[in-house]
Amino acid sequence: MNPRPTHPQHKEAAPVTARKPAAAQPPHGVRKAKPLDDADRERLLSGSHHDPHALLGAHSVRGGVVFRVLRPHAQSVTVLAKGLRAELHKEGDGLFSALLPLRTAPEYTLQVVYEDTTVETADAYRLLPALGELDLHLIGEGRHEELWQALGARPMTHQGVTGTRFTVWAPNASGVRLVGDFNYWDGTAYPLRSLGSSGVWELFVPGVGEGALYKFDIVRPDGSHTVRADPMARRTEVPPSNASVVTESHHVWHDEEWLAHRADRPVHEAPLSVYEVHLPSWRPGLTYRQLAAQLPSYVKDLGFTHVELMPVAEHPFGGSWGYQVTGFYAPTARMGTPDDFRYLVDSLHRAGVGVIMDWVPAHFPRDDWALAEFDGRPLYEHSDPARAAHPDWGTLEFDYGRKEVRNFLVANAVYWCEEFHIDGLRVDAVASMLYLDYSREHGEWSPNEHGGRENLDAVAFLQEMNATVYRRCPGVVTIAEESTAWDGVTRATHHVGPAGFGGLGFGLKWNMGWMHDSLGYVQHEPVHRKFHHNEMTFSMVYAYSENYVLPISHDEVVHGKRALVSKMPGDWWQRRATHRAYLGFMWAHPGKQLLFMGQEFAQGAEWSHDHGPEWWLMDETYHSAGDHRGVRDLVRELNAVYGATPALWQRDTVPEGFAWVDGGAAEDNVFAFLRYDADGAPLLAVSNFSPVVRHEYRLGVPPSVPVWTEVLNTDAARFGGSDVLNAEPLKPESVGAHGHRTSIQLTLPPLATVWLTPA
Repeated sequence: MNPRPTHPQHKEAAPVTARKPAAAQPPHGVRKAKPLDDADRERLLSGSHHDPHALLGAHSVRGGVVFRVLRPHAQSVTVLAKGLRAELHKEGDGLFSALLPLRTAPEYTLQVVYEDTTVETADAYRLLPALGELDLHLIGEGRHEELWQALGARPMTHQGVTGTRFTVWAPNASGVRLVGDFNYWDGTAYPLRSLGSSGVWELFVPGVGEGALYKFDIVRPDGSHTVRADPMARRTEVPPSNASVVTESHHVWHDEEWLAHRADRPVHEAPLSVYEVHLPSWRPGLTYRQLAAQLPSYVKDLGFTHVELMPVAEHPFGGSWGYQVTGFYAPTARMGTPDDFRYLVDSLHRAGVGVIMDWVPAHFPRDDWALAEFDGRPLYEHSDPARAAHPDWGTLEFDYGRKEVRNFLVANAVYWCEEFHIDGLRVDAVASMLYLDYSREHGEWSPNEHGGRENLDAVAFLQEMNATVYRRCPGVVTIAEESTAWDGVTRATHHVGPAGFGGLGFGLKWNMGWMHDSLGYVQHEPVHRKFHHNEMTFSMVYAYSENYVLPISHDEVVHGKRALVSKMPGDWWQRRATHRAYLGFMWAHPGKQLLFMGQEFAQGAEWSHDHGPEWWLMDETYHSAGDHRGVRDLVRELNAVYGATPALWQRDTVPEGFAWVDGGAAEDNVFAFLRYDADGAPLLAVSNFSPVVRHEYRLGVPPSVPVWTEVLNTDAARFGGSDVLNAEPLKPESVGAHGHRTSIQLTLPPLATVWLTPA
């Protein structure tokens, strides 16, 4: 049996007295109310009544007003109003009622007496719905762009009563009741009403406020019960506990200047250098507010323009790194409250650092307290089990063809950008959404209406999400992790491509091909690299098909793939040198940069979410600390020169911003190319992936530049290199080379990248 509730655990419903008052004399004419018919009574007590407000509360009838209250375990219930005090008759099973000789129902409260306490509270069932018709219309249309304002738990004052409105979408439910710490997890007295054909259930509960824990007790179509966390919860308990928490934001933002200028330049024409972070393990044990004291200054010092946070939405299993989400509207409680997370974002913005967040609309886990068969039938997942089951991760795929599900996700994207001032959404696993046959064998999938393999519902969802975010949130960028050659990932949604589809509408796309090919190249011994030269040049064949990010992400340094420096062949010096040369090549290559934490100081071990980066490698007491600090100093220098040199980012997405000087020097393991800014000012980047110094190496250069000077050399001693530099300015000679009538001779350090600009 459920424990007997005394008084709800919130300040608005504190007991008015600790002992039972003397029995009041009922007013003249108080009669017993007509009892509920057996069907209504049974449905009400079982939690399967769609309209409990029609039975409970105050209702005018012939002869007066009927008051009916459901309070299990109560000894008595008394109606209190101006000039009125009437104790209701017991009906049994926790029901109390009376017919009072009144013309209309007054504003009243209830005095509920339990064995050891008395509670006075407003009656939730005398109040009108706290959700408006416009909200219901937009929800029904699947077009409520601020869905979080309508669904979930919302503290408010309604009809002069302070409390919380609870709403949930559960169209297949036979009934819904609210359970929480305010009713000792017994929802018998807290049934919600169904609001028409919307599938939304609602109850405004007086006295419940911030910090209250709650869930929904849902009666499935077969009559069984399931207790679920709120899909729209904006705060949760700390895992492994999983109740939803009533919350309201009190954070005062101080990033007005950041937001005012965020949209000044299109992202693809601006510098974008991203530091990817797994917040729980960057400095294990730190809260959001403690991270705010360290992360912004660290990232700012290294010169990154943005951080990318691996998923922060609530997830039950830490080992999923946040990629199996159960609380799509709640920052994980592991590190603090939603306002604490806002404080971290605010702090990053005030340091001049943008915030990109990994967002996971591709799937969700099967936990029986979360979204899976939420109201007894497939709801958020596809109704076809073959379409619903994600073949790789044991999770469920969303039903993108259902307008309410699409609305849930589109509004969620907007929510993070508007409520938490997120500057970008990196959308995870886009390829798994786009293809019906993704990771499925022949016979395990069905083609679309045109006989193709494209998931047309997912295409429409991604287009709607991108269009909505870009319309509502100026300066925000969406980024696709898409690993195939899908046409038009970063093309506008209204521009139809050769395949007959409009673009998906993303701002940027991860260049998984560049990542795979370039890492494959540098992992070969230098003597073998000449046979793989095209792996470093092939990316330029398709470089302008999309707007690209070059990602060295967490996926490349975990699960046996080894840390970046450990992928490199040779001894410790050669591995670090190749690591530095690779970063120099990456920062100069067309596209934006992303580097996962720990790789900025050449951590040799794979990343572990349990203990994070090995910061001790840079401790003064460690004998090789200088080696690791040197690599970090190089990253700082790369970002500084990058940010100050528009040629490296201004024309990332157009062919006019790039030209090979020599892309065919396979025998030398050398790559030389020019980058140009919008005014035609060049930067010359040269990478030597052989372990030998190449003296008097001739490269053709534009005749318009009278003198070149070296602005970055990954072999500099301060970075841990051998200090083979081009210290003096280089003047072009009238010697033709590589299609130019002038050329320079420079020294190429071993396993190094050098950048030169006009003096």
